[in-house]
Amino acid sequence: GMVCGHLKDITERNKVLHPEEMGELLDYLASGIGGLTNPKKLSDTFKSVKNKPLHQDTIGRYLSYFEDSFLVSKALRYDVKGKKYISTPSKYYFTDLGLRNAKLNFRQYEETHIMENVIYNELCSRGFSVDVGVVEQTVYGEGKKKSQKQLEVDFVCKKQNKPIYIQVSYLLAGEETIEREFKPLKNIQDNYPKYVITMDDVDMSHDGIIHLNLIDFLMDNEVI
Repeated sequence: GMVCGHLKDITERNKVLHPEEMGELLDYLASGIGGLTNPKKLSDTFKSVKNKPLHQDTIGRYLSYFEDSFLVSKALRYDVKGKKYISTPSKYYFTDLGLRNAKLNFRQYEETHIMENVIYNELCSRGFSVDVGVVEQTVYGEGKKKSQKQLEVDFVCKKQNKPIYIQVSYLLAGEETIEREFKPLKNIQDNYPKYVITMDDVDMSHDGIIHLNLIDFLMDNEVI
């Protein structure tokens, strides 16, 4: 229904020669929501899974068609400490989750990634510009050997140039999950607001990081 209509429009408007491959590409994006990817990676997947060569330039073109027709939205990576963008890889979110689910017939249901997508769309509709964040952590190994580890921050949102950092997790099931989800935010050395959004009912805010329940976030425009 809706998806086929969208794809047909894109195919006709852009004179796409291989609509079938374009549909398969959309499937890949749908099943890998919230995953870092780029045309080269997608091209390799096509080769290994579909046994089909689909050139990364073609994939790049198809991705821009999806963006132009508002099927998907591309979130760039932002290096929080270096205050600069990392051009590749990026993440793609579906502007309409119903479309994404129709495309997959609800085959894949990854709660955290669906939540990420819902939160991404909600932040955009509240007027934030939304990027995905990277924050460096200095790790000390044996003999005081220093190395840098990259931690992912789900969203770096800005309004009037003031950042807000958000981490998304389905449930904070135990100490380990709490540590993992709060750690990237603890490594950001500024005083802008930091949030972890989950489905938990118990408030686990600590170290100045505010823990929010997803429903509370969606119901209250002023909470963030």
